[in-house]
Amino acid sequence: MIRLRAIAIGLCILITGLTQPLTRTMAQPRPEPPLSGAEMAVKQKLNAWTVGLAGGLLEGAPIRFATEIARVVDERDALHVLPVVTRGPTQNVEALLYLRGIDLAIINTDALEQFRSLTPNIDQRIAYILSLFPSEVHIFARPEITSISDLAGKKVNFNTPGTTAAYSGPLIFDRLKINVERTFMPHPAALERMRRGEDEIAAVVFITSKPVDAFLRGRWEAGFKFLPVDIADADFSNVYLPSTLTSRDYPQLIPEGQNVSTIAIPTILAAYNWPQGSDRYGRLVRLVDYLFSRIDQFQAQGFHPAWREVNLAAQVPGLRRFPPAQEWLDRNRASRAPRVPVGAMPR
Repeated sequence: MIRLRAIAIGLCILITGLTQPLTRTMAQPRPEPPLSGAEMAVKQKLNAWTVGLAGGLLEGAPIRFATEIARVVDERDALHVLPVVTRGPTQNVEALLYLRGIDLAIINTDALEQFRSLTPNIDQRIAYILSLFPSEVHIFARPEITSISDLAGKKVNFNTPGTTAAYSGPLIFDRLKINVERTFMPHPAALERMRRGEDEIAAVVFITSKPVDAFLRGRWEAGFKFLPVDIADADFSNVYLPSTLTSRDYPQLIPEGQNVSTIAIPTILAAYNWPQGSDRYGRLVRLVDYLFSRIDQFQAQGFHPAWREVNLAAQVPGLRRFPPAQEWLDRNRASRAPRVPVGAMPR
């Protein structure tokens, strides 16, 4: 017995001796090999004007906007935007605040609203450059559901964690004071189960730029519908925007000439407010100039259709604009008349 205990103690000492150096090694940054003068020049050139942009999940619209921004503003050694795949636009607030190398992020404004209680000075640290597009709320329900209130106590799917629907959808239902049984499965699976009447899924919540392919290409029996959401309900007006789903958006689901009222979440390009005169601040000044002066290029074929409705002068309620962006607008206001009134949002 004593011999077995001694062997056990010896094994513990051996394992500890093996794992502790490994842990210390993994915790330390990888040492860089000595660089030649030519390599050092390449390294400095690559890093000098690189800007990190937190996009989102691979399947979402924000990462597409991020890659399209990178494509248009790229200027070889003068500016390089590096789009970063993240856990989703709602987590991009954390990335912009805390993740090394991130200067920009595509975020939803209601995510900022939630962070204000955790980060009291967030308005001094994050500012918006551009309002990109509204993400419309689509609440799609089975035939027996006639209003949002009918969903109380029933299963409602909010897509997978990390998506806008998974974050903002429950917040919206909380504001409405409607308690639903929340599920977080991939929307394609939830839609198919809802179609078949399986798992008692009564509705799904999409929050994205319209139109949604699943509703354009799918075949739905009579009675499946979008539920209206009124901007006046639950005082949505301080965070969200009024919007509509029309028969032009979804001709198979909305009768010709009719609309379904809903709300939309502004999706913005935000910047970390680096100190004026700093290296990172200078990179963002150059990015604003390239992005704003080339905004017409985003309307070409092959870019996301929502770019055609982006208005440089559109303001975001409750947020302040990144100073270099406002200065660019002030300098160019006479030569670039806004397509819609200042303060209006696209759509």
